[in-house]
Amino acid sequence: MNTTHQVRAHEVTAPGSGAHHHFLNHLATIKVAAQGDRSMSVVQFEAGRGFGAPLHRHEHEDELFVVIDGELAFTLDGDTLPGPTGTIAYLPREIPHTFQVISDGATILNVTASRSHVPRFDEMVSALGTSLTEPVLPPDVAIDPGEVAQVCADHGITILGPPPPPL
Repeated sequence: MNTTHQVRAHEVTAPGSGAHHHFLNHLATIKVAAQGDRSMSVVQFEAGRGFGAPLHRHEHEDELFVVIDGELAFTLDGDTLPGPTGTIAYLPREIPHTFQVISDGATILNVTASRSHVPRFDEMVSALGTSLTEPVLPPDVAIDPGEVAQVCADHGITILGPPPPPL
């Protein structure tokens, strides 16, 4: 009889804490990193009007957005759906999607999860972002779409097109 039990570490992340990154000209804070045998990651985003992800799909991860404050527009399979404060959007793996902040700013919680792979979304945020000691939004910098596409591909995300045009 096997009596070995794997012990998983719990984690409680206080407000304002986590690993902060200047990520594609907004603030991303990794609240829960997917590491070891964890099946999910949690990243909080603070983004201004117009921020949007390129059209993409996740090869292995499902994605869940919680709009804490502000308003987003989600585009899935060609349909654009509203995402006001309080919205929860479930985006299954392999489904092309994008989103855009349509209010002056937004706070978004992003959860990625997988049953077959350790999620790598938080690693992609770290790879594309610049580590910060404080949760502040630095000035905008030029974004290299080729680098974004390559880093995303390295982390199981396929870029299919540009971010949506401003709404």
